[in-house]
This record gives sequence, C-alpha cells and structure tokens, in this order.
Amino acid sequence: MKYRQTLATLAVTLISTLFCGCERLELHPHADTTPPPFVSLEEVAHLLASVPLEAGHLDEVHAAATSSAGNGYDEEYRMQDLFAAPGTGVGSAPTKADVYEHPLRDALREAFLATKASGGDPSWLDSLALSDVQIYWPYSERWDGTTPPVITYDPGDGATQNEGFAVLSDGTIKKVMVDESMTEERPVWVINRNSDAEYKSLELRRREDPTWGEGGGEILVKSELEEMRTLVLRSFKVNRQFDSWFAGAAEFFIKMGAVENFVASTEAELRLYDPSITDFMIVVRRNQVGQAVPFNAVLVSEWTPQFTSGALMIVEDDGGTRTTWKCNAVVKYESKNYGFELELPLYSRDDIVWRGHLNRNFFERNSGYPVDLGDAEVVFELI
Repeated sequence: MKYRQTLATLAVTLISTLFCGCERLELHPHADTTPPPFVSLEEVAHLLASVPLEAGHLDEVHAAATSSAGNGYDEEYRMQDLFAAPGTGVGSAPTKADVYEHPLRDALREAFLATKASGGDPSWLDSLALSDVQIYWPYSERWDGTTPPVITYDPGDGATQNEGFAVLSDGTIKKVMVDESMTEERPVWVINRNSDAEYKSLELRRREDPTWGEGGGEILVKSELEEMRTLVLRSFKVNRQFDSWFAGAAEFFIKMGAVENFVASTEAELRLYDPSITDFMIVVRRNQVGQAVPFNAVLVSEWTPQFTSGALMIVEDDGGTRTTWKCNAVVKYESKNYGFELELPLYSRDDIVWRGHLNRNFFERNSGYPVDLGDAEVVFELI
C-alpha cells in the first residue's frame, strides 16, 4: 500500500470542512517552519487501545467500514473522516456532527490528553487528523454488534502476525498475538494506511453511469456502423493474495490502450487519430480472492475492423516511482499495419499481473469465456 496524498491537500480538505456548520475537533496551531510530527501506526494503535470504547464507538467504526465496502472500497475508516465527519465511509457524503453523542474523535482526544501520547506534543494530534492512517476492519460484516475488537497495526515487511491489544471484561488491556485467522473468529481493528480513497471505485463509476449495469448486466451500445463492436470486461478473478493481510484489500488497475472508432481511408485521416487509455481500479477484498467479481466495464467502446490489436496491462498497486510501459496499439490501413505509440502508467513497486497485446481474433474466439492472464482469470465480451 502507498501514500500518494500530500499533507497540503489534506490540510485544504480538513480546513474546508471547518466552515460547513458542523462541530469539529479543535486543532492546536504550530509554527509553519516546524514540520508536523510523523504519526506511526504503532503509536495510533497504543492510543486507540487506551480509549474506553463505548457501544457508540463500535457502531461508528462499523458504520464507516460498512459504508466504505458498499462504495466499492475496503472495510476502512480513515482518520480524516473520523475527525471531520464521524461515521463517514470512503466515497460517502459527510455525516452530520450530531449523529454520535460522544464520537470516537472526542474519545481519542481525551485519551491523548490523559496519556500524553507521542510525548504530549499537541501537533501530533493535528497530524493524525490530516494523515493517511485508517482503521481497517476485516470481516466486519460478521460482527455480532457487541464484541469489542482486538486492536493491532500493520508492522510492514510482509509480516503475518503482530502484537495486539485485547480489552478484558474488567477493562484491563491484555497483549495478544494477532494473525489473519483471528480476524475470522473475532473483531480485529488494524491500524494501517489508506491507498485507494483518491481513486474512484468501480461501484461509484456505476452509479454515475447506469449503462454499466449492476455487474454482468446488460450494456446498451449504439453505433451507426454495424461492424463496430464494443469490448467489455465482464468479470475479474484473482487466484492468490498479493499483500500481507495487515494491508487489507488489493487494488488492481486494468489499463487498456486502443485507437477507438478508427475508420481512416486516407493518409491524412490516419494522422488525425490519437490512442486512448482506459484505466479502471477494482478493489478485491481478501474474502473475494478466488471469486469472480462482476466488473461489466467498457474497455474499448468503438472497435472497428481496422483496429487490429490493443495493449492490455493488469497491475496490483504497490506504489513507488512513476514509470510507464511503452507499447503499441495496431491499426490496419490499406492492408498494412501501423502502430500508435502508447505509454501505460505504472509504479516501480507495482506487481505486474499480466501485460501484452491482444487482437480482435483473441476476443472473438474467447468472448464470454474465462481466460487466464497470469494470476487473474478474466471474462471479456466483444458485443
């Protein structure tokens, strides 16, 4: 997972919420020349474990995690939302301030003042409110509505277990070892970092464009040319986990480079065309690995007979330095093939699931049937 949002952008986001008429956490000013303290995941886990969690706090986190998942993201509750709009999930409109009588943000502030977390530096709490830190609640849909969580954090380096903090019946805190199997048996909150909120999820895109359907539904394509086809990605399945469970869901990006609606009949027309790149994110939660996730997205809206092949790349998002895959989309003009140069973006630490060129014959031959592309199984349809 990675951090791509700048502190300046986050600050603007938080400041804008201060004037919407809702109650907000009082932040402590600090000198512009002093960089804000770095917020470590372990510090946040210790602070959260010191909070006497109330039923309302559990409901708040569960509501946000459920909302995020319903919007096509992971089961996550960002600290930005926790402080600015309690109970709001990623992709949802901000909640009203009075939804929760004693929101978790207030309890965190009280615990911070009582325990003097991070040496008592008040700007540390400011940094937490502006950070990419979040609460990740795997299998939150299984929660019984009362059991308090074990609180842990992502230790990094691909670890499979870490210390956690469990609240006993008498209110004392007990250290326990947390692994993925525990998350299936009882509630576990993992403090990790958000990596997908800046991207529009598949679910949100569907809501904006009803022609995408509900996933595997009917797509209506209208064209004046009978021979023009539309390439659709019907479903997507990954067959293994790509990240440590502490990091949560895997974010896959499907990128297609093509030359749409290519009907050139003269050399002058050939020069008028520019290739296009379709780029979608799909979040695959850990309980969805091995299952076909309906996608139902248009990759190439106007594939004419002259468009010979396009470039496809599937990557699992892990960040790093931005780079590109330089490739071609191929069209046929006067019985000769011409390549349009493409640069499909990726990052240096991304896992490349599959990349290569696929032609019209491949899609016609496999239309509606699953095909294996690396560790993914994909269903295309040329309609």
